[in-house]
Amino acid sequence: MTSENPAPVGAEQTQAQTKTFNDLGLSPDTLRAVHESGYTTPTPIQAAAIPEVLKGRDVLGIAQTGTGKTASFTLPMIDILAAGRTRARMPRTLILEPTRELAAQVAESFDKYGKYQKLTKALLIGGVSFADQDALLARGVDVLIATPGRLLDHFERGKLLLTGVQVMVVDEADRMLDMGFIPDIERIFKLTPFTRQTLFFSATMPPEITRLTQAFLHNPLRVEVSKPATTASTITQRVVMLPGGDPRTRRAALRAVIDASDVKNGIVFCNRKTDVDVVALSLKRHGYDAAPIHGDLDQSLRTKTLDRFRSGDLKILVASDVAARGLDVPDVSHVFNYEPPRTPDDYVHRIGRTGRAGRQGASFTLAGPGDKKSLDAIEKLIGKPIEKATIEGVPEAAIGDPSDRGGRGRRAEELKREHSRRLSEKKQKYMKRDEERPTASTEPLQPKPREGKRDEPRREQRPAKRAEAPRREDRRPAREDRGPSVQGFGDNAPAFLRKK
Repeated sequence: MTSENPAPVGAEQTQAQTKTFNDLGLSPDTLRAVHESGYTTPTPIQAAAIPEVLKGRDVLGIAQTGTGKTASFTLPMIDILAAGRTRARMPRTLILEPTRELAAQVAESFDKYGKYQKLTKALLIGGVSFADQDALLARGVDVLIATPGRLLDHFERGKLLLTGVQVMVVDEADRMLDMGFIPDIERIFKLTPFTRQTLFFSATMPPEITRLTQAFLHNPLRVEVSKPATTASTITQRVVMLPGGDPRTRRAALRAVIDASDVKNGIVFCNRKTDVDVVALSLKRHGYDAAPIHGDLDQSLRTKTLDRFRSGDLKILVASDVAARGLDVPDVSHVFNYEPPRTPDDYVHRIGRTGRAGRQGASFTLAGPGDKKSLDAIEKLIGKPIEKATIEGVPEAAIGDPSDRGGRGRRAEELKREHSRRLSEKKQKYMKRDEERPTASTEPLQPKPREGKRDEPRREQRPAKRAEAPRREDRRPAREDRGPSVQGFGDNAPAFLRKK
């Protein structure tokens, strides 16, 4: 299939044409559920995508995080599935998500908006029993929400057929690329019917994602409601510069930033899973209500932690980037970057957890001298400089020479000096030992005289080592003295068999 590039639908134009959800063509039952959820005005991407999805058209949605992409495909899919019936192990629609949390969140959206429709669904994610998931598939489901790996596991076991998929959704496609799921996505596309309707959503459009859309989407409507990788205007962004990169100094600075901010609830993002555990433990030891979440934790613990954070029982969530995409926590007041993310795009997704749905939010990024390149890349991507903030209460240990290369640099210099010192000690030790050695004689060495004549045969000079040793045949008695031999035993036959 080929993909054309029609002009993107503008957000301002769409909002001028559509004012409420009643103008989008949704069914009365779906509208009733939407209104009961407290929503009356659609977001730009919802206003642009929902009517086209209801018409059966492929959609390529590009929008920053927190713009309501989930509802832009769940609402029309509920109406599409209202007609028809399901069959065992043949889902009618398929939604692919990069993480378990996003998949569970989409399942909750179907429960909320489809409560007046008799639809069945199954959630295929890791950390859940295969038997329970297989039982749901055996009864037949209208909506299948899955991560790529677990979906292919069921397919390879012969528990699932994808030939009945009518609508296929790929959500957070650029995150799929980061996590290495693109080969799995291509394989899943080839397992679904050619006539399917495809909805493709992504915050950014890297070349690999563009290639996928050109290969598997047919004449899609490109809905781009904002420039890729832009931050919401409702978020106040600040960076706290640290003169060093020592982990203890960075953790102390994080506590000072939290204390100086009016934090209702916040997410602390770390680049490494090990840092997530260390930072969460450090905050708990200093009296903060904090808990970690990352991909290595058990799924039940991750779900419990997120539920506590959503309900307000947990104040600070320390997370890896597994929580940076699409998690719907409506009222997060602050986002803290323990260090700048590895890629500039991740910065946009991280701080997008706050300032959602028109609310005000704030983000703080801790950065040392070694993070300058990362900060420059972020500012280039978002198109504006980030305000530098000075936070009172940062320990004196964090104030030093601005030319300091950070904790890792200081540690490397210390190791280098220690290595040089040890080499110097070894050199002095060897020099001292050489000085203590006796001086070698300068007299020429005289050859030691050899005994015997030079022309005497060497063989005669050697003692006969085996002269007195008896020969083998002399050590053994003659055969006639040993008695008759027995066939099969040789000379080792028992005595009673050798009797005459």
